[in-house]
Amino acid sequence: MLGWAMTFLVIALVAGVFGFFGIVSTAVGIAKILFFVFLIMFVVSLIFGRRRSF
Repeated sequence: MLGWAMTFLVIALVAGVFGFFGIVSTAVGIAKILFFVFLIMFVVSLIFGRRRSF
């Protein structure tokens, strides 16, 4: 439980640093791009995964 608390503390500190220095807009842009890339990869893996199982 203490490990999870430390992990979330580090995540919160990194998010705070991004917020204070104005890197948020860049991080949001990168997150949007990565979201769509991984969404496309997920759909492709579902399609090819179903083909192999039959």
